[in-house]
Amino acid sequence: MAIVRPNLDQLQDLASRLHMRLTSEQASEYLALMQSSFDAYDLVDELPDEVPEVRYPRSAGYRPSGDENPCNAWYYRTEVQGSAEGKLAGRTVALKDNVALAGVPMMNGASTLEGFVPSFDATVVTRLLDAGATILGKATCEHFCLSGGSHTSDPEPVHNPRRHGYAAGGSSSGSAALVAAGAVDMAIGGDQGGSIRIPSAFCGTYGMKPTHGLVPYTGVMPIEATIDHVGPITANVRDNALMLEVLAGADGLDPRQYAPPVDAYSEALGRGVEGLKIGILSEGFHLANLDPRVADKVREGIARLERLGAVVSEVSVAEHGLAGSLWHPIGCEGLTVQMMHGNGMGFNWKGLYDVGLLDKHVGWRNSADALSASLKLCMLVGQYGLERYNGRYYAKAQNLARRARAGYDQALDRYDLLVMPTVPITAQPLPALGCPVTENVTRALEMIGNTTPLDVTGHPAMSVPCGQLDGLPVGLMLVGRHFAESTIYQAAAAFEAAGDWQTF
Repeated sequence: MAIVRPNLDQLQDLASRLHMRLTSEQASEYLALMQSSFDAYDLVDELPDEVPEVRYPRSAGYRPSGDENPCNAWYYRTEVQGSAEGKLAGRTVALKDNVALAGVPMMNGASTLEGFVPSFDATVVTRLLDAGATILGKATCEHFCLSGGSHTSDPEPVHNPRRHGYAAGGSSSGSAALVAAGAVDMAIGGDQGGSIRIPSAFCGTYGMKPTHGLVPYTGVMPIEATIDHVGPITANVRDNALMLEVLAGADGLDPRQYAPPVDAYSEALGRGVEGLKIGILSEGFHLANLDPRVADKVREGIARLERLGAVVSEVSVAEHGLAGSLWHPIGCEGLTVQMMHGNGMGFNWKGLYDVGLLDKHVGWRNSADALSASLKLCMLVGQYGLERYNGRYYAKAQNLARRARAGYDQALDRYDLLVMPTVPITAQPLPALGCPVTENVTRALEMIGNTTPLDVTGHPAMSVPCGQLDGLPVGLMLVGRHFAESTIYQAAAAFEAAGDWQTF
C-alpha cells in the first residue's frame, strides 16, 4: 500500500521544525520533487521484512500470578523445547524480558511497552535452543532496565528469593531471582551499568558480563550500543562457562561485534589458581557507601584465593573513578537518543532492526508520566546535555573512555585478574510504593559504583558469591583482560570448589 503523502500545509509545518522558511511556491516545488523518494518508500512498504526464521514451536504462554509467582520474577511462562542434544541439553533457561522470543509478549518491565509481541528470536535464543536448552519463559526486569534495584518493574517489584521484601537487584532482577530460587538452571541477563552482576550479588548467583561484543546483542532491546552487554546468570560456574560457550561469537548482525575471539571456557575450570596474579583494586574499596562488613567478607574471599595459591597484592587504577563518571554522559545522552528518541532502535548502524518494536515503543511519548523515576532522571540529564551542549560531553566521554580502558589494561598487564566488591552493600528492603522520588532513585542507583566502569571500558567482569551477611549474599567481582573470560572462570571455579559460599 502507498504511504501517506504530506500536503502543502504539513510540509511547511515540517520545514519549520527543521528551522527552514519556505514560501508556498517553494513548498510546492519541494513536494513535487519528494514524490520519487516516496515511491521508493512505497516499494519498501510492499516488500516482506528480512527477519530470521522461527524454527522451534512455542505457544504465547501466560502471565503467572499468586503462588506460581511468589517473587514476581516471572513475566510470562511458556515452554520452548530446543534440540534433542547439545551442550545445554536438559538445562532450563529464563530470558530477561528485553530479549525477543517470537510469539511471546515482551514488556521490558514497562507498562508503556505492554502488548508488544516480537516476531523473531534473538540470536542468543536461537543459540540456546540449538544447544538443547529448554526455555521456560520471560523473567521480569526493571523499567526499561534503568535500575540496580528491583522496585521499578511494572506492575510490582521483584522480591529477593532469599528474603521476601528485599531487593533482588536489577535490572536483570527476575533472571537472578529465578536462578537463585531454583526455578531454572540458568538465565540470560543484560548489563549496561551492572545489571547482570548486581542481581547476582544480591541473590547469590554467578553473573558474567562478557567482554563488550563477545555475545551478540541482536534481538535484545538496546539502551546504548557502546555499553550494551548480554550474558549468563547461573547457579554454578560450570553452567556459566558452558552457557557462554554457546552464546559467544559473531552473528554478522550486531555492530557491537568486531570478530570477537571465542574460547572453550569450560576447559579452564580445573586449572586452579596456583601462581595466578590477582590485583586487589584499591579504588574498589573506596566507595563512599561501602559497608565495611561487605569489604571484610570480600577480603576474606581474596584471602581464600591466596591460600589456594594465587599471588595477591594491592593495585591502584586511578581511572576507575573516571570510568564511573564517564558512564553518566554516555549512558544518559546515549539512551535518550537511541532508546527513547530512536524508539528503541536508533539509527546509523547496520544489523537486524526490530521494526515492530520501533512501532510499539514510539507510544512512550503518550505515557511519559508513567516512566520510572530513574529513567526520567537519566532522560532529563541526557536531554539537557544534548540541547545545552550539543552532545559534546557524550563525544568527549567516548574519547576519554579510551584512557579509562588503558588504565585497567596497564594493571592487567601486570596481573591476570583484578578483584573488588561487586556492590558496596547487601540487598536492601524494597522501598514503599509511592515513595518520594529521591528515595526511589537513590535505591535504584546506590549500588553501581564498581559496576558501571566496566561497562564503559568493556572488560569482562563476573560476580561470584563469596559469603553472607545476616543471611544475605555478598558478591566478589573478578575482572579480566578483554576476551579473557577463561581466566575469570579459572579463578571462579577454584573459589567455588573451596567450599560452600553460604557457609563463608
